[in-house]
Amino acid sequence: MNSSPLINQLIESFRCLPGVGPKSAQRMTLFLLERNRAGGLKLSESLASALNNVGNCRECRNLTEHELCSICENKSRDPGLCCVVESPADILAIEQAGSYRGVYFVLMGRLSPIDGIGPAQLGINSLIEKVRTKSIKEVILACNPTVEGDATAYYIAEQLKFEDIKVTRIAHGIPVGGELEFVDGGTLNHAFSGRKSMLDNESNGGE
Repeated sequence: MNSSPLINQLIESFRCLPGVGPKSAQRMTLFLLERNRAGGLKLSESLASALNNVGNCRECRNLTEHELCSICENKSRDPGLCCVVESPADILAIEQAGSYRGVYFVLMGRLSPIDGIGPAQLGINSLIEKVRTKSIKEVILACNPTVEGDATAYYIAEQLKFEDIKVTRIAHGIPVGGELEFVDGGTLNHAFSGRKSMLDNESNGGE
């Protein structure tokens, strides 16, 4: 550690970022102090402003500084098509792919009882209420293809089983154990076009 408590504190602060270890945190700290103090000040101001003003969209729970995010406010989006994702990063990945024109619901996580994350923490009751009150015709489950993501998708599908809607899940092209934010646009487009029903009564004509 450096002899300066303030420098050590800044190094430790950088380590809260994912993938940043002691050496990387030290490099970033020294770079800002030695070569780019103006950039460091801009970074601190932007970070403080975002932390103080960014909250969750009233409709979809995406991150925004307004009551409604830009996607929910966009009248050209199809309000009858709702894509359920685990995080705002997944929305960015899907939007960059460019083919999806519906709305979203962000879980802000996935079911993980060992970590104390259950349906209430994911806002699943809010999702069901949204389905019942917003004339949604199809829910697309775009949970990541992990053990927890699979469990979350199937749980939501079961909760929507008796609603008069179509429930699908993106299927093709997403690698098992992968994360949506790291998947390229072409793969995501293929996954959306090949989504499959998760409810038996949809696959057999409702019999």
